[in-house]
Amino acid sequence: MFPQPVLLVIAHGSRDPRHAATVHALVRRVRAMRPELRVETGFLDFNVPSVHGVLESLAAEGVRDVVALPLLLTRAFHAKADIPSVLRQAPARLRIRQADVLGPSPLLTAALERRLYEAGLSPADKSSTGVVLASAGSSDPEAIAVIAEIAREWRHTGWCAVRPAFASASLPRTEDAVRELRELGCARVAVAPYVLAPGFLPDRIARGAAGADVLADVLGPAPEVARVLLERYDAARQPAITAVGA
Repeated sequence: MFPQPVLLVIAHGSRDPRHAATVHALVRRVRAMRPELRVETGFLDFNVPSVHGVLESLAAEGVRDVVALPLLLTRAFHAKADIPSVLRQAPARLRIRQADVLGPSPLLTAALERRLYEAGLSPADKSSTGVVLASAGSSDPEAIAVIAEIAREWRHTGWCAVRPAFASASLPRTEDAVRELRELGCARVAVAPYVLAPGFLPDRIARGAAGADVLADVLGPAPEVARVLLERYDAARQPAITAVGA
């Protein structure tokens, strides 16, 4: 029986120490959910260990198979360019498969609702509450379209309305979406950050939520997020997935 591939969670990294702390908390939850799986963490920038450093260490240990999982919610530049570029520089002895990004997923929508309920809402509030689905933003049209589609689908679960908003690169901003939902007549407005960890852009989302009634926490180490990581890992380890650099 061959050992299962190592799961390498690839996070963006940030100068904000809350970012790395949240990533590590999420990875701890993944390990607790599947104790027999080896899970490592690497960062693209700002934090250590670097992705390249982790891959070098794994190769030196004699590890052969790795599933590299981008800790990203949409397929934008980092997933399409940055991460494949880093993986192509890995030691030749490693067989690396890049997993899909986390979103979209019904589990992530469930995590968004979890955070809203933890912030004070209840299922009974849905029909009278407008929600701002606030993401970091991207210049990639595919990523923006995915956020808009998530908002449309989430609206059909019973909320008064759901509007996408972006902290950078795209419009509308969070404060504009909050204002729109007020004008629409929603009795209350909630902001649900569709981001994984605290940092500069999530802080901008929080400032934009000043006019809202409820601001949820980031997704962070929610159990639903950990389950999505394991789903993406399981899908990527299948033989049909083409190895990076193969």
